[in-house]
Amino acid sequence: MDGEEAGQPKRELYALLQVSPEATDEDIRKAYRHWAQVYHPDKYQDFHMQQIATENFQRICQAYEILSDEYKRQIYDIYGMEGINSGLELGPKLNKVEELKAELERLRKRKEEEKMLAHFRPSGTILSHLSLPQFLDGDGIMRGSSRSMSYVFEKLKVLYDTGVEKFLCSLTCMPTQMAMSSEVQSQLSKRTAIAIGGNLEVNENSGGGAASTVLRHQLSPVSSIEFIASAGLRALIGVQTTRNLSLHSTATIAIAKSLRDGSINLSNTWTRQLSETANGNIQLLLGPESSIAVGWQKKHEKMSASGELKIGTSSFAVSAHYTHRFSSKSHGRIAGRFGSTNLEVEVGGGRKLSNFSTVRMLYTIGIQGIFWKFELHRGGQKLIIPMLLSRHLNPVFATGAFVIPTSLYFLLKKFVVKPYYLQREKQKTLENKERNSAQVQEARAAAVKAQQLLKIVANRKISRHLETNELVITKAVYGSSKALKKADESREVNQESASEVFDVTIPLNFLINDSGQLKLHEGVRKSGIMGFCDPCPGEPKLLHVEFTYGGKRFEVEVDDYAALLIPQESHRV
Repeated sequence: MDGEEAGQPKRELYALLQVSPEATDEDIRKAYRHWAQVYHPDKYQDFHMQQIATENFQRICQAYEILSDEYKRQIYDIYGMEGINSGLELGPKLNKVEELKAELERLRKRKEEEKMLAHFRPSGTILSHLSLPQFLDGDGIMRGSSRSMSYVFEKLKVLYDTGVEKFLCSLTCMPTQMAMSSEVQSQLSKRTAIAIGGNLEVNENSGGGAASTVLRHQLSPVSSIEFIASAGLRALIGVQTTRNLSLHSTATIAIAKSLRDGSINLSNTWTRQLSETANGNIQLLLGPESSIAVGWQKKHEKMSASGELKIGTSSFAVSAHYTHRFSSKSHGRIAGRFGSTNLEVEVGGGRKLSNFSTVRMLYTIGIQGIFWKFELHRGGQKLIIPMLLSRHLNPVFATGAFVIPTSLYFLLKKFVVKPYYLQREKQKTLENKERNSAQVQEARAAAVKAQQLLKIVANRKISRHLETNELVITKAVYGSSKALKKADESREVNQESASEVFDVTIPLNFLINDSGQLKLHEGVRKSGIMGFCDPCPGEPKLLHVEFTYGGKRFEVEVDDYAALLIPQESHRV
């Protein structure tokens, strides 16, 4: 099943009785009596209608049997019908509420432990610098430098000052030929985690590496402590503690001592949530190279932005970036860095290839030259390849280096990438339809039968409400969100989309209560409602409803698990 349904409990039994997951025993009893009267076989003389009523009456009885039983309902709420059918029932060993809860808690803990043991999170980065001018001069494509290893030591200081991520970012601006980092994180217990990592750098005929270990322990819900140790080029030991000062403020204090020269670095960081989507931070670093940094970050559904000002004893730097998400699969990025040793602007964008892979292409121009940078992110792994195109800031060359790859990208996207993904998505949809066709046809047939028993009462309500200008559902369809959106744009459902939606006008009219309202509960999958079916298993679904009230037209669309209460003035067309 798709992720769309994996994260939500289906709760068909609640939908079947048309009650909320928080319904009381009395609510469930009333709902059962109501539906039992509707589907009781003795109400129907026709043999065919009796068969339909018997099938649906059995479904109602099963739902009531489970939801009216305190123990079975607890099992159903946690594990669904799988838990009911797996044999986790009350017996000699589980005859009290406390014992049942203890058993459920034991099973939940066992699942958590199994997940924890298998939950190793590896991550790594490979950084490879290329140089086109160097290659044209016959010195090889790998970008090198004649600087000494002391320069490497200086840059590796970033490793324990700011972490692996910023360390590798800093290497994109230095003439290292290749750098690699790898890290594995694992939960030792619910409150303790360990991370073991290593870094390796090669620069012409010299190189070096470092290995690090971080042990993190959650002291309480508001505080944690980390112990850090590193060996190699930058041997050090350190400790860091973090505490939530308030609901919106966090403070971090860290101290690290170098085992090579004995120097000590002390850092204090204060973070404050400025709004729901933004936060700011101040960092003070005391040591051989003291500095103060002020930063700001903002993250929204469609964009993210950040800025930082850092002032040191002998240098300063200002950086900012803005990323805009054009769709769920593509984004654009612009960034700038300005300081005593750097001045550059970076623009580019990226595209999500799959749920785990993202590719990004960036163009950088600054005092160090003109660069292309290619990035491939796969899970926790990253491949970063910056390529120096020119050390000279020639306007014509700089324009061409930006325009040519940008034009190629849009041409490839339009004529190669987009058609390929559309074809692949269409193929997946067809495969999904073929795999579930028998199940869908069976569900459609059962829903049509259920609607036959609801039709008489529904038509009676429609006639009465039309006379009094009360709520009448004129059209209601449930199914694929893509198909419904296409139909909304074209104002009609084509033959291809018709198989992905199902007409539910009759059951919704039947569900209008004595107060003249229709109410569907939140957190309940709508395909479980009597007279509904799932026409496209595994795909996101919507419910589209058109209705009249007081002589006026209304229209509304809701997600599969969203609540619905009509009529409302906000739905007026």
